[in-house]
Amino acid sequence: MRRRPAKHDIDSGLRRELYFFNLYRVLEASLLALLAFGPTEMLIGPLREPLLVAATAMAYLACSAMLMIWGRDSASLRAPAFVGILIDIVVAALATHGAPQVASGIALMLLFNVGAAALFLPLRLGLGGAILAFSAILGEQLWTLIETGSDRPLAEMLMFGTSYLALATLTNQLGLRMQASEALATRRGAEAANLAEVNELIIRRMRTGVLLVDAEGHIRLANEAAQSLLGDAGDGRRALAVTAPELARRLLQWRQDGTTDNAPLRLGSDQNEVLPRFARLLADSEQSLVFLDDTSLLSRRAESITLAALGRFSASLAHEIRNPLAAISYAAQLMEESTDISLADRRMLQIVRQQCVRMNGIVESVLGLARRERANPEHIELVGLVRRFIDEYVAAHPLDDDSLQISHAAPAQVALVDPRHLQQILTVLVSNARTYGRLPGQPARITLRVHQDEGDPGIDVLDRGPGIPDAAAERLFRPFYTTSEHGTGLGLYIARDLARANEGELDYVRTPGGSCFRIRLPGPHTLLTEKAAQGLV
Repeated sequence: MRRRPAKHDIDSGLRRELYFFNLYRVLEASLLALLAFGPTEMLIGPLREPLLVAATAMAYLACSAMLMIWGRDSASLRAPAFVGILIDIVVAALATHGAPQVASGIALMLLFNVGAAALFLPLRLGLGGAILAFSAILGEQLWTLIETGSDRPLAEMLMFGTSYLALATLTNQLGLRMQASEALATRRGAEAANLAEVNELIIRRMRTGVLLVDAEGHIRLANEAAQSLLGDAGDGRRALAVTAPELARRLLQWRQDGTTDNAPLRLGSDQNEVLPRFARLLADSEQSLVFLDDTSLLSRRAESITLAALGRFSASLAHEIRNPLAAISYAAQLMEESTDISLADRRMLQIVRQQCVRMNGIVESVLGLARRERANPEHIELVGLVRRFIDEYVAAHPLDDDSLQISHAAPAQVALVDPRHLQQILTVLVSNARTYGRLPGQPARITLRVHQDEGDPGIDVLDRGPGIPDAAAERLFRPFYTTSEHGTGLGLYIARDLARANEGELDYVRTPGGSCFRIRLPGPHTLLTEKAAQGLV
């Protein structure tokens, strides 16, 4: 994002100086015209060459106007400056010869022109202009000496020549310093602008809501997170007291006595709870910054940290449990093979083996929570995958009177997902539907519907059971939450975690006459052609 200063940015300051230099040259030409056509005879006496002075003044005035126009429109600054100083030198020599009474004044005015031109020229050209100016003044002196004789001392010419060289060198160095300073200022300005853009982007994309509230309680700025929490309030025109009265009350209390209420705050009936924090924009400013921390994000972060630690502990514990569990199961199996076991004891051994199987399932769930395997997504045709899943599930889990079928609108639907993870998610959802998605005394009716949700592929797992109460629906995907004494409460949590690992989502969707768990998956890669997509299996 860093932008280097453009050359026209650096030359903009010098172009302004060139404009004033050309304006000064017009003033010089006007003074020369006044000398030629004005009542100056009574002040300085008659001119030696009045026609020469008049012609020089008119030509100089015309050239000054053209130089001003050229300097304004020219892409380069050197050419107008160099041509201008050449014209100045010729005019100075001619005017000095035509009006010797003001020769010193003309030489002094030429001194400024030589120094100003050196601002825009390289050092060698600037010094060349100074040498030409000295040569012109010296040549005019020799011209006058040959024609009429001259009483001007040679030392005066030498002093003017030395002044031209010294001033040209000084102003050239000054011009270089000025260009370097302007380049540095332009670069610093670009860097400051880039930093401002980066800061604005960081604040705008922060997950923490940020509001800037002025002394009158109006929202001046709001980032994306704050706008999502406040709705249409983050447009910089609404009063905080109208949008969030409780938040405005807490802000006012903080401004008055510096105390903060740490209780979570719900900004709307359909919004998450937030924890507001306040800070002054500046030490002596009446504007305040309001930070809105989404408690759900904080809870998920704390939950993630807790589950990570719990997963590591559970993994080591599960491995320790599996060894004696395998020994118990093997011993019960051997005892069942004995002919000396009574029927009642054999029933007890069956109970032992069933509980070992159940315990092993719990251990597998805990290990699944701890593994967190990385997804290896592939382009998968969902209709074919769901058909194969149904065949494999029925082969491994006889349905008895239950039914499991597929529904799809399009013959093919491609998604980018890890097939192992998707099969594991579907296994959890179908098993839950068979357990909880049936009416009393009736078989389970489960449908896997392949569809598109807002352009993204997805799978709905539908049942015709009694549905899920609102109180339980809010906690469905929390770890270890279950309504059954035989469940671990980890199935749906692991299923959603696997969906998110594939950049998808798993949600519960309220539907009449049953339940619906919706799997949203990322679509195929944009470089995948339609023909190639149809060939996926």
